[in-house]
Amino acid sequence: MNPQVDRPLRILVAEDDAALSVMLSYNLEAAGHAVMPVDNGLDALREVTEWKPDLVLLDWMMPGLSGVDLCRRLRMATATRYLPVIMLTARGEEHDSIHALDTGADDYLVKPCGMDVLHARVRAVMRRCAGRGAADQHADVLGFADITVDHGGRRVTRGGSTIALGPTEYRILLHLLRNPRRVFSRAEILAAAWDDRIHVEERTVDVHIRRLRLALNANGGADLIRTVRSSGYMLDDGRVD
Repeated sequence: MNPQVDRPLRILVAEDDAALSVMLSYNLEAAGHAVMPVDNGLDALREVTEWKPDLVLLDWMMPGLSGVDLCRRLRMATATRYLPVIMLTARGEEHDSIHALDTGADDYLVKPCGMDVLHARVRAVMRRCAGRGAADQHADVLGFADITVDHGGRRVTRGGSTIALGPTEYRILLHLLRNPRRVFSRAEILAAAWDDRIHVEERTVDVHIRRLRLALNANGGADLIRTVRSSGYMLDDGRVD
């Protein structure tokens, strides 16, 4: 049993459909969870800060601040970067589901959904997110292969040699280091490394990845950034654990 998964949770339900909010809250409370319902994005943002939920059920479209924009804000902030988020959307088309995930949501549910499905998705998301980010939240040093980042001092080294990186390349490297051997799409890298108030084309990621590669490989080291065709990029040393 994983205590992070099976313990009662504090769940923020951000949903402006009153009937659906009541149904979600009732069923989650019946399962032993504490629930805080809100009906707009600005109240949701406030309660994330003040109530500190373990999980957010987030409606795609809400007054004040949309679920998409709120999710982006949560992923940009250090304190909520790893907060589990399940997006609730009435949109069933595949590209909308992909957009929800690219925004930073951990999973999505198409409304209306069965309560058994809801509980299963909550358990699955909490399993996947258990311990996520613990290493870099409680330590200043991240590493992979021969790359080390002293996050507190913003110092990057490879094989003991200092690497000079621009701020965007630094943020991209941090994002890849937190999840080595995982493929990230250009949209995911954009969300992690750029302010969402600034419009940036996805292909701009390629330019900064190229700069990051040049800096990391300047002393002849192996290229640890792998391009996955039609998917994105990953940090990979070729080892099979």
